[in-house]
Amino acid sequence: MGKTRERPGRGPTEHASASPWHRQPGLFLSRFWPAPVAVDARERWRAFLGAGFGILLTALVSRWWAGPLAPGPWLVAPLGASAVLVFAVPASPLAQPWAVIGGNTLSALVGAACAMAITDAAWAGSAAVALAIALMFWLRCLHPPGGATALFAALGASSFHFAVFPMLVNSVLLVLAGVLYNGLTGRRYPHAQGRPAQAGSARFSEADLDAALAHYNQVLDVSRDDLEALLHHAESAAYQRNFGNLRCADVMTPDPLVVRPGTPLREAWLLMRQKKIKALPVTDKSRRVVGIVTVADYMRHADLDEHEGLGRRLRTLMRRGGSLHAAGKPEVVGQIMTREVRVVSGQRHLSELVPLFSEGGHHHIPVIDAGQHLVGIITQSDLVRALYRAARPAD
Repeated sequence: MGKTRERPGRGPTEHASASPWHRQPGLFLSRFWPAPVAVDARERWRAFLGAGFGILLTALVSRWWAGPLAPGPWLVAPLGASAVLVFAVPASPLAQPWAVIGGNTLSALVGAACAMAITDAAWAGSAAVALAIALMFWLRCLHPPGGATALFAALGASSFHFAVFPMLVNSVLLVLAGVLYNGLTGRRYPHAQGRPAQAGSARFSEADLDAALAHYNQVLDVSRDDLEALLHHAESAAYQRNFGNLRCADVMTPDPLVVRPGTPLREAWLLMRQKKIKALPVTDKSRRVVGIVTVADYMRHADLDEHEGLGRRLRTLMRRGGSLHAAGKPEVVGQIMTREVRVVSGQRHLSELVPLFSEGGHHHIPVIDAGQHLVGIITQSDLVRALYRAARPAD
């Protein structure tokens, strides 16, 4: 057996337990450097102009509301932080109307209560912030400026009236400005925080996402539906990167076997059995797709739910002039084929077909040319083969 080589002055396992920051101090310091903001100049203009609009509207209306002789403030500083959220990150759960209105107003009430109950300003301020965060968590209105509101109310020994005006009025006006401005500039606000019905992913399900969020166990400044949409987009980009410019025409089975609507059922069945295929495109005289016939179509018309005598019923189905529980037994392919057929262009990127096969229930997709003529067919086997070749490291 070999021996562990030791460096002078260091035990055999010391390197494994040493802090990575000791070995790479730059890695620790890099955490303090902000990441670039991934938005373009247009979005930045939209955000800061919106914040200015929101504060201006709130200020003008609040000042009019208070009147020229109002003894107290009619606009409070924490609202500036609320404006950053409402206009710069309107999709954030922390920026939604209930978070803004409830978080600011309830925090003001908590701050006022702490100012009345605790004489020491330091203790009153700290208690106000802590209790405000707890209350916002409990009532699902977590809003970072709420902490500033609670501290402001506690240090200023504000009364409960402060929570109504200016805090509540300011918050409502800012939210109304956010609804108006974000809507006019193409941003959803309020932003849905539920679970929209989406097509599933080939790589993860809603349960997987829930498990990951539970494991992370931290407040994320992004809604669950946005996070799911981002993951789906990232997955699509990964497919596109792996497939490159691979198109349907590159992997399809060219010139597939076809049948006509008038082809006898027995003839089509024998063709599928001989060629060991499970589907046949049905075309007209100009090779335009009018349907597809599959083993499942035969099973459906042979009463698959009755397992006893299935083989006999299939033989009866394909026998001319026979009877299968009723007169008018289907005789030709056109009577049992599936007429609504998903087709794709040969120039379509193969990555776009992955959801159709993985979640759409498709097993065979005909490929057509610019003139709508059948030129090939893509099966699950073709897709798997292409996936394997794309993922296989170069020799």
